[in-house]
Amino acid sequence: MRPMTITEKILAKHANKKEVIPGELINAKVDIALGNDITAPIAIREFKRIGAKKVFNRNKVVLVPDHFTPNKDIKSAEQCKVLKEFAIEQKLTHYYEGGEVGVEHALLPEKGVVGPGDVVIGADSHTCTYGALGAFSTGVGSTDLAAVMITGELWFKVPESMKFVFKGRLNKWVSGKDLILRIIGDIGVDGALYRAMEFTGSAIDKLSMDSRLSMCNMAIEAGAKSGIIAPDAVTKAYVERRTERPYKFYASDSSAAYCSLKEYDCSKLEPQVAFPHLPENTKNVSDAGNVKLDQVVIGSCTNGRIEDLKVAAGILRGKKVHKYVRLIIIPATPLIYAEAMKKGWFEIFLKAGAVISPPTCGPCLGGHMGILAAGEKALATTNRNFIGRMGDPKSEVYLSNPAVAAASAIKGRIAHPDEV
Repeated sequence: MRPMTITEKILAKHANKKEVIPGELINAKVDIALGNDITAPIAIREFKRIGAKKVFNRNKVVLVPDHFTPNKDIKSAEQCKVLKEFAIEQKLTHYYEGGEVGVEHALLPEKGVVGPGDVVIGADSHTCTYGALGAFSTGVGSTDLAAVMITGELWFKVPESMKFVFKGRLNKWVSGKDLILRIIGDIGVDGALYRAMEFTGSAIDKLSMDSRLSMCNMAIEAGAKSGIIAPDAVTKAYVERRTERPYKFYASDSSAAYCSLKEYDCSKLEPQVAFPHLPENTKNVSDAGNVKLDQVVIGSCTNGRIEDLKVAAGILRGKKVHKYVRLIIIPATPLIYAEAMKKGWFEIFLKAGAVISPPTCGPCLGGHMGILAAGEKALATTNRNFIGRMGDPKSEVYLSNPAVAAASAIKGRIAHPDEV
């Protein structure tokens, strides 16, 4: 049997094949199918138009209304109502709203809904997040979600794999967000088109799960089909206290074939900032220049986890947000919200002058809770900075890690954390 990458092994298993090769078309069983308040209503309409009566497995179809919630207007309320009614009708186990809902790609790993060795599809491009657990996970369209809700299966073209090796010790203030921004800056937003990005090396071994999730979350920003990190002791510690569902650790064979290999020395890497209007427009924070800001957002499925809020609280403690900057902090799930409050970080944020939002995608996609006017500039820990992404097409969005974001909120301009 030919040597295979971790991605190929997972897909072969779910296609009931001994092996698969890049470019091969397969039909694979899906472990989890996910939809949100933007994409799921379309899938539900198709589900009903076809005449389907029951989902393939009520434990494996997950609905999370997170993008425009708490409902910002009548249209978003109607979208969420469609999800709720379908969840009740189908008796779905994993439906979350109100005080239970969080940003989907933070919520599902936290609750143990997804796990190592899974095949996960979601009608949301950042479904690739779960590769941090050692799963094959990817975004699909709403009609594909409808098909999976009915059959529990979907066709895939087996992607080629790219290998990214990170060696050395991470410098202070550098996290997984900076590693993935550096990659995207190197290869471009189409540099991994329909490929699996595999992250490995001694620096990855030492990364926290929060940083790993941040890295895999942004694989799609390089055009990738998926991002993945082989599960290890860090993965085991994370999943064994969360999921009761069986999971399996896969690893790439030492002689597996990759279409490309890139190596990085982390000792030479500093925090990164992506300039408008693409995530590939990266610069070292020390080279950012004097970019004055109107808004800073710390949150999203990329950087709204507990580690991110801890870093922000450490920098903001005893400091004040710049008089002319709005700092919006969005814990990604109710559990993260509660833990941050318990640790006293909310008091730090509020004394600094920040606004604390309930869990939501909100401003990340220009939804609500922080929309930009024409000419305004925002620095965000989110994953995209396309034209009009956070509001008016004439606004600008810059991307960074939470440390840079917190420091910049204090200084009123893009700043290195050491400056405060």
